[in-house]
Amino acid sequence: MNKQIIGDHDTRPAPEDLRLTPDDLAALEENLHEQRLFREEQLRQIAAADAPGSGGPGRRPSAARAEVRVKLAASARMVLADVEAALRRMTEGDYGLCHLCRRPIARERLAIVPQARYCARCQQVREAGR
Repeated sequence: MNKQIIGDHDTRPAPEDLRLTPDDLAALEENLHEQRLFREEQLRQIAAADAPGSGGPGRRPSAARAEVRVKLAASARMVLADVEAALRRMTEGDYGLCHLCRRPIARERLAIVPQARYCARCQQVREAGR
């Protein structure tokens, strides 16, 4: 007789579904390098927009636009730092392991967020604690 309670089952992927193949790692590394280039270019463009004389003769950027650029730059720097940390983890052999539970991060999650530091479960716990 099966006494399993509805909803009381483990929905985590099987360990073999989590392992990253060399091809997976190569594709994720390429994605991370592309993201790094994009964020570096984004920061260059923001800096160029902030340069004196970039708004045309006698034009000063509005306070609202300046605030948006400051927030965009901060966001780009944060993502860039996450991307560079993920590339370091690849080099060190820690890539794909959750920083909290040390279990593998699902391949599907890394495909969406290659710089992810946490598995989906630990990420939810972190976000719920905010």
